[in-house]
Amino acid sequence: MAPTPGRTLAVVAATAVVSLGAGLALSHLIVSPAEAAAQAAPPEAGPITVPVEERTLSNEVVLRGDAIYEDPLDVTIETGDLGGPAVVTGQVPEVGSTIEAGSVILEVTGRPVILLGGDLPVYRTLRAGGSGPDVRQLKEALAALGLDAGDPATGYDAQTAAAVRALYERVGYPAPAAGDEADAAADAAADEVRAAEQQVSAAQRELDAAGSGLGEPERVRLQAAVDTAQARLDEATTACSADPDACLNSEVVAARGDLDAARADLAAAQAPADVAAQRAALDEAQRGLATARSRLSDARLAELTPLPASEIVYLPATPRRVDAVSVQRGAIVAGTPVMSVSGATLQIEGMVADTDAALVVEGSDVAIALPGGDEVPGTVQTVGGGADAAAEAGRTRVVVVPGELTEDQRQELQGANVRITVPVSATDGEVLAVPAAALTAGPGGEARVEVAHGSSTTLVTVATGLAADGFVEVSATGDGSLAAGDLVVVGTGAGTAGDDTTSDEG
Repeated sequence: MAPTPGRTLAVVAATAVVSLGAGLALSHLIVSPAEAAAQAAPPEAGPITVPVEERTLSNEVVLRGDAIYEDPLDVTIETGDLGGPAVVTGQVPEVGSTIEAGSVILEVTGRPVILLGGDLPVYRTLRAGGSGPDVRQLKEALAALGLDAGDPATGYDAQTAAAVRALYERVGYPAPAAGDEADAAADAAADEVRAAEQQVSAAQRELDAAGSGLGEPERVRLQAAVDTAQARLDEATTACSADPDACLNSEVVAARGDLDAARADLAAAQAPADVAAQRAALDEAQRGLATARSRLSDARLAELTPLPASEIVYLPATPRRVDAVSVQRGAIVAGTPVMSVSGATLQIEGMVADTDAALVVEGSDVAIALPGGDEVPGTVQTVGGGADAAAEAGRTRVVVVPGELTEDQRQELQGANVRITVPVSATDGEVLAVPAAALTAGPGGEARVEVAHGSSTTLVTVATGLAADGFVEVSATGDGSLAAGDLVVVGTGAGTAGDDTTSDEG
């Protein structure tokens, strides 16, 4: 059947419509070279702006460190002078406890082992009369406890023994005794002194008797004999004056002889006595007394309170923390360590770059992040120094001491490697701050920022302060003004001039 004219016209119209649509579509897909180049060109550049902020700025040094108790040591006890098994009888410390100078750290055979501060180990029992560096150390350690042991430069004397007795009284134990042998020696020396004193007294009496000379009755008798002889001579001489022929008679001669004899007897009796033998005997008795007194002094010195080697332990830098105990009550100490101790202070040691270390000040507060996520305060104890100070070139040792910790926190921290934050500078509250990228230098080297006002910008000269975390503290100077929320230019990016697009990243 032949197509009708109306049907043909409809087909032609539909074909025309389809062809027109296809042509329009192809016209959008076909681009001329000039048009393609124009579409590939970047858009006109415009400023990137960010708002001026109010914020608190702070700089900090962050490091990691190991938490340890410093200076670990093994404690041994000298038991050689006990003369028998060194049995632990009590006072065993608990792990984690603190031991201090002047305290009992163990009891062995019923006697205390006392801790004192010092570097020199115990190697002998100290007794009165001894001297040396260990005696000096003892005196200095006792003085540190407030016990006056005398001049450290002198030996172990009565004052030292008194201070040792005071130490034992303080810890609640009887002071050591020198022993029965020393007491017996002192008693024997005292008896020897008494006997020597009696010998000196007897010799003195003999000397006094021998050297006393003529007694009064004898002197009177002899003087009377002289006087009588003189009187007889005077009578004979008077008679001779009356009768010269009688001057040569025997009476005058006899009277003169009697007078001479009486005078000779008186002079002989008054002459000093020879007491050399008595004086020698007294000297010998006095030398014996001096020797006896010297022996008594030595015996009494030996009788003074000693300090047994088995009852003392020296450790440097007390107090100490007990890390481990290797004995228990009833155990025998046999030369091996009885416990291990370390410094009583838990400290964290880390290393930082020298440039960062220059910012860290001893005594600064820090924040310590515990492994469990909690944060505890701490303090910078030392910056630099220590045995590992030069272990790594360009880095410095920093030691931090935690603040007050709970026992759980202490256990969590011990042996852990933790993060430490040390604030080194901060603003006093909130200040105006802009990203460092917003700052430019003016012709005179002054700092300035470019403040955007819609499609225009203004350069504002600013004074800068602390820089931290990519931001810088700023304040407007001169005629310019700057306030929080003002938009400052930090760079140029795609867009149109005056674009107010903002960003939180500087």
